Amino acid sequence: MTVAKNSRISPLDPAAAEPFYRQIYDRFRSAIASGLLKPGDRIPSARVLTKELGLARGTIEAAYSLLAAEGYIQALGQAGTVVTPGLKPRLPASSTVPRSNSSVAPPSFRPDSILPFQMGLPALDAFPRKVWARLGARCIRAMQPADMVHPPVYGLQGLRAEIAAYLQVSRGINCSPSQIFVTSGYRHTLELIAHALLKTGDRVWLENPGYPPTRELLELMHMTAVPVSVDGEGMIVSEGLKAAPRARAAVITPGHQSPLCVSLSLPRRLALLDWAARSNAWVIEDDYDSEYRYVSRPLPALKSLDRDGRVLYAGTFSKVLLPGIRLAYVVVPATQVERFEQVSQAFAGGSPQLTQAIVTAFITEGHFARHIQRMRKLYATRREATAAGLESVLGKHVRIDPQPGGMHLILRLKGRRSDRRLVARMRDEGLYGEALTDWMADKSGASAVLLNFTNIDSQATAENLGRRILKLI
Repeated sequence: MTVAKNSRISPLDPAAAEPFYRQIYDRFRSAIASGLLKPGDRIPSARVLTKELGLARGTIEAAYSLLAAEGYIQALGQAGTVVTPGLKPRLPASSTVPRSNSSVAPPSFRPDSILPFQMGLPALDAFPRKVWARLGARCIRAMQPADMVHPPVYGLQGLRAEIAAYLQVSRGINCSPSQIFVTSGYRHTLELIAHALLKTGDRVWLENPGYPPTRELLELMHMTAVPVSVDGEGMIVSEGLKAAPRARAAVITPGHQSPLCVSLSLPRRLALLDWAARSNAWVIEDDYDSEYRYVSRPLPALKSLDRDGRVLYAGTFSKVLLPGIRLAYVVVPATQVERFEQVSQAFAGGSPQLTQAIVTAFITEGHFARHIQRMRKLYATRREATAAGLESVLGKHVRIDPQPGGMHLILRLKGRRSDRRLVARMRDEGLYGEALTDWMADKSGASAVLLNFTNIDSQATAENLGRRILKLI
């Protein structure tokens, strides 16, 4: 028996025609019917609810008596009053949710689970938990009253300074700490940029295929996404110039195109920057996992070539540390610092200061750089093992793209197989995958499945998982 987490009922309406006891009865019955209260859940005692609602105890007891008489609840003496165990309430017709007949699973970015091949997750087994725990304990012990108030909306100053130093060395970006704004993730970063620099009705170039949440977020802000095709050299800038030469911005992943993992060639980088400078447009560089390149050193950031202050560089700690810390950042042009400070004051709530303090210590003491080096070697090994394992089992049905970096594999389906249907079947069997066609603006194109390899520990594991996929093809 558990205590229901959401046992509080909604406020009563004193102007309603129904008496209070009936309103209480209706609210509990609806909560039970909808599954909010489950069989065996304990509900507040009449005494507690009397105090909470400020009503006469007789009113509460009248409602409970009616619920008990109809079999919804049972009084168990000192154990309290619970929703009747084994109860199977029927949903009212008006609240029944229709089920889709489609066998295709909608994309989810991303579920709160840990499934084989789940996208967006770093190697959770290789995270230095002991170091993190030690730094966390030290930061908590050092906490002072000044650390307990509202966090700085721009980000902890020490963290901003460490990020600036790291970007100078690793990505060739020369910036000051004041240009860095700490956010709670990529979507928050994009939202901050849009509030600061864009407006309703603006047109924005997006890679096609490209990260679906970017398109969804722009649509919610009433901006027009302009899909621009991607080939072996990245976004085809000339196509964007033809489709929307006066677009206000372009969102791009030049290091490892998401999801194809190709790199934006130098001629196209220069063409993109030239367009932005001539059109007073903005380039939003999403550099989500450029640390993980296995054929050579990581490529310089597009921002390092920016001489006109048109590039905003978006980075994240989700891929190099873990998504659970909800920490990212954006580097803005020096001319836009004041504007971003104004917008941050209005819209940003600030990321938890304790988390920022731990990350700052993690970087300062050298753990961050060492962790990236270890993960780069580990991922190269796991990528090779996963590709070999899947190829040995699924080779007749798929072709695995050769990729220079990234954290996932692209399995091209042979024949006329549907990637969305296969992904739906995989989800039903406890496996994760994302359909490449879900990343396309028009949901069409060549069928392929995206699989993360970072948590696949050996070729044997990949082979076993491949056999499970084989049964679904």
